[in-house]
Amino acid sequence: MHVQLALLALGAFSVTAQSPGCQLLGTAVMPSFSQEGQITLGGVFFLHGETGGKENQFTVKPTSMDCQGVNFREFRLAQTMIFAIEEINNRTDILPGVTLGYKIYDTCASVTFSVRSAMALMNSYEEMRSDTLCSRSAPPRYLCVFELQEKYSNFFRTIPSDYYQSRALAQLVKHFGWTWVGAVRSDNDYGNSGMATFVEAANQEGICIEYSVKFHRTEPEKLLKVIDTIERGTAKVVVAFLTVLEMYYFLEQLTLQNITGFQMVGTEAWITGSHLATPSSYRILGGSIGFAVTGAKISGLNEFLLKLHVSKNTDNAFLKDFWETAFQCSLSKEDNSRYTKPCTGSESLTELKNQYTDTSEIRITNNVYKSVHATAYSLHNQLECTPHKGCAKNLNIEPWQVSPLACVNSVKHSNKTIHFLSDSNDCIPCDLEYWSNEKRDRCVLKTVEFLSFEEVMGIVLVIFSLFGTCLTVLVAVVFLAHKNTPIVRANNSELSFLLLFSLTLCFLCSLTFIGRPSQWSCMLRHTAFGVTFVLCISCVLGKTIVVLMAFRATLPGSNVMKWFGPPQQRLTVLAFTLIQVLICVLWLTLSPPFPNKNMKYYKDKVILECDVGSAVGFWAVLGYIGLLSLMCFVLAFLARKLPDNFNEAKFITFSMLIFCAVWITFIPAYVSSPGKFTVAVEIFAILASSFGLLFCIFVPKCYIILLKPELNSRKSLRGNMSARVLKS
Repeated sequence: MHVQLALLALGAFSVTAQSPGCQLLGTAVMPSFSQEGQITLGGVFFLHGETGGKENQFTVKPTSMDCQGVNFREFRLAQTMIFAIEEINNRTDILPGVTLGYKIYDTCASVTFSVRSAMALMNSYEEMRSDTLCSRSAPPRYLCVFELQEKYSNFFRTIPSDYYQSRALAQLVKHFGWTWVGAVRSDNDYGNSGMATFVEAANQEGICIEYSVKFHRTEPEKLLKVIDTIERGTAKVVVAFLTVLEMYYFLEQLTLQNITGFQMVGTEAWITGSHLATPSSYRILGGSIGFAVTGAKISGLNEFLLKLHVSKNTDNAFLKDFWETAFQCSLSKEDNSRYTKPCTGSESLTELKNQYTDTSEIRITNNVYKSVHATAYSLHNQLECTPHKGCAKNLNIEPWQVSPLACVNSVKHSNKTIHFLSDSNDCIPCDLEYWSNEKRDRCVLKTVEFLSFEEVMGIVLVIFSLFGTCLTVLVAVVFLAHKNTPIVRANNSELSFLLLFSLTLCFLCSLTFIGRPSQWSCMLRHTAFGVTFVLCISCVLGKTIVVLMAFRATLPGSNVMKWFGPPQQRLTVLAFTLIQVLICVLWLTLSPPFPNKNMKYYKDKVILECDVGSAVGFWAVLGYIGLLSLMCFVLAFLARKLPDNFNEAKFITFSMLIFCAVWITFIPAYVSSPGKFTVAVEIFAILASSFGLLFCIFVPKCYIILLKPELNSRKSLRGNMSARVLKS
């Protein structure tokens, strides 16, 4: 990811060298801000946004270029570095007794100035104090030029690599179904490297790139060609891998030429740049999408930024330039000043609203803060510092000594403050089934999650399942003991016992959902559930049809019951059940359920679950149960008001209403529940619907058998002729 800074040059300023007779060629580069310390950190920011004059063509001696256009955002970053260093110097738990200093250079957003600033950090040129002596102190180690055998071996970054952002952008584009896109990038390492990775990832994801164009902010003619390419192209999605400065010029040209109607996909360099979203550019940027660096609250930073005043350092040229630009006034009495209104000295930054004072989105700012703390913690460990004894080692250290300890993990606590856990610079990804331990120095197995018999939720569900099973057996015993009584005989005793048997299986099949999933348990739980519930609903459907047929049998000349006697009832139940068996056999043959390790939902957990295999098979099983339930409900509803002193259709209607309500509610709950709760929801639906059938159909009969035996007689049931023909 792109950050407009190069931070943390490190070195000790305890050694000086005198070289008689040496002479500097040209003018020494002085830092914009500096403060002496026992250990000095170097920072490079583009405090100005552009350079005056033309770029060097290397045909004549280059003229000096002035920096122009104060960059308020970058100055906030530089001040954040100073704030972090002062914060560490005032603490006793980090580098006790050691004072950090800093040197901050301005790159003016120019490659030439950037190189010059980097070289100044490495060589630490100072102004000559005489014609014959060059005073030179040991440089802060920005990049050790003699240790570049490995590419940037002592350089660290405080944000994720652009490699991952580029690949993530490709996945983001694919997620929205944009398969035909254009690409524009900054013509520098950031844009070229990032876009190369994006193009590679896009090809892998099946995304076609119509064009890939580039420009640099110093090349207006190339920018115009880029705009022309975009306008002539057919792609309506543009991936802009641009720095914030290139994005500014890019938006400016799009606005001037009134080119709109594009979906912009951006990088963290500009996607959160609120200053880019002006009323005129919003027609272009509206709806833009991309990735942003995580932000945080830095306690005390806002107050530090606002207490800055030019009167505290009247000799600092940049601070004077900043003050005049911010308040549009002149600190000089000369006539050639840019502003005619003189500064009064009473100006306050609290009155301003610009990028310097705006700390609402301090994403890159937070990275500067983390960078300083990362180096401070690394030094603290390397120097073997303790709060009470100070630092044990000598301050003369080399960058390679700090490198193994240079990375720090920042953690945002609930109050949004930042704390730091120091770690190795070698980040080794753990395998899919592993997760880093609390110290972040070893990969450990992830926690395995499934609904077990040992946990509270599993125990509660087992208790309800066994309770339902025992209750069903108890009802069967009561019916068996009173099988010759009118109320048992009048309600088709054979189907009643078969229904009680199927309900027992329904309660027991819920137990197969608990425990560690295996190949056999996954196949058993879904097929057992599907078949037992169809057997149950088929019995209820058979009883409902008997009620309807019995009423028609009371009509004069009707002999309908001979077509739906006990043999036909058995055959109906068998036929309905065999259809479900056939569905399950096909499901198990073609694409059966299987145990699966789900690692997508949680980062630190592995969810052991039963993948349904064929989604068509799973929903076919549920759909068939739903179809039979709906048929049963409709028929029972039609038969609920048939004349009878004990019309069973009323209770069947209510039981089917509960059954359908439970399973309709089950579907969204099942889809949205995570991990083991998905299984718990399914078990709850099985138990709830089973209890509904048991209570609604059999409890009223048990009540009469056990508590109102006087109603269990032929006389009470002989309200009309239909009661007599209901006997099996």
